[in-house]
Amino acid sequence: MTHKGVPTPEFLKLAESASPEDIQRAQHLADEWLSVEAALAQADVRHTISIFGSARIPAPEESQCDGEDQRECADLNHFYADARELSARLGELIEMRQLRHTRLVTGGGPGIMEAASRGAHDVNHPSIGLNIVLPREQRVNPFIAAKHSFEFQYFAMRKMHFLKRAKAVIVFPGGFGTLDELFETLTLIQTKKMPSVPILLYGKDFWTRLINLEVLAEHGLINPEDLKLYHVVDSVQECLDLTVPIIEAIAQTHE
Repeated sequence: MTHKGVPTPEFLKLAESASPEDIQRAQHLADEWLSVEAALAQADVRHTISIFGSARIPAPEESQCDGEDQRECADLNHFYADARELSARLGELIEMRQLRHTRLVTGGGPGIMEAASRGAHDVNHPSIGLNIVLPREQRVNPFIAAKHSFEFQYFAMRKMHFLKRAKAVIVFPGGFGTLDELFETLTLIQTKKMPSVPILLYGKDFWTRLINLEVLAEHGLINPEDLKLYHVVDSVQECLDLTVPIIEAIAQTHE
């Protein structure tokens, strides 16, 4: 569509025929990408460890999900505690190794995202929050500095920033949004649209009950080796065993 940065006639013709709404949408998409990219580049963030998970899982000191959905989520609140501890341990190591170019990044909202940001905050690690405008449970959590919190209208741009600098992806239990992020990451790695990075599914009982990707391999819908794209972990220590070497490798390269 372009040649050396110059729009082709086909592109100009397409732009002329686009509706004002489409042009505005394209501008908004570009703004969401470029504004966050500029902020992260200015902060010299080169490496991230991304942490996904439900916005509905409460802290242990809370008893119910917030909002209209009053289903009990208290049986999942140990994941909040684990996400907080894990992030504190990772953030502490990043700070100890003085890896100024490496950050933990979360979805910026409540639940698991709050837990991860909170753990980082506990050890004075400045995590990054990629928030999304949603009608219900999403809100900015108080454990991310304003300059490190970014709000998105479009999931696509948010997911791109989640993954562009990622050296590992840790996925706690969550709903449709979490599964969307998980399967897009698996797809991008499978199709070699992004470098292969460890994908860690936290919570063996939850994940083994929810998905059985071996069925896909049995029917030839994925290759057997695709099952190696993710690992199920069941404790903070087990997750650290796989992520600490990644941080140490970053430290060794001095990047």
